[in-house]
Amino acid sequence: MLENYFPVLLFICIGVVMGVVPILLGRFVAPHRPDSAKNSPYECGFEAFEDARMKFDVRFYLVAILFILFDLEIAFLFPWAIVLKELGTFGFLSMMVFLAILVVGFVYEWMKGALEWE
Repeated sequence: MLENYFPVLLFICIGVVMGVVPILLGRFVAPHRPDSAKNSPYECGFEAFEDARMKFDVRFYLVAILFILFDLEIAFLFPWAIVLKELGTFGFLSMMVFLAILVVGFVYEWMKGALEWE
């Protein structure tokens, strides 16, 4: 019974080794010469002018959520397009309902002004 889990254990071990070995190599092989330029904070090419823990406008989060939403829509469209012939009319109509719901959400966000940037 346990021999069935050996490939999983081997996969986990190889994954851990592939993650840890580059970190250890970089730590022991790479030169470590810190100076003030390397240790200074870097933000878009100029010195930081505010605290890193400042509050962000909610529009940043809204744009990120909208991006994830429509990115996932595309992730669902690719497998659907590949098996469209096998799904037939029911598969086509169910995807059209899914896309219609997303379009309604997109129009709602557009009408609310969530996509406008000031």
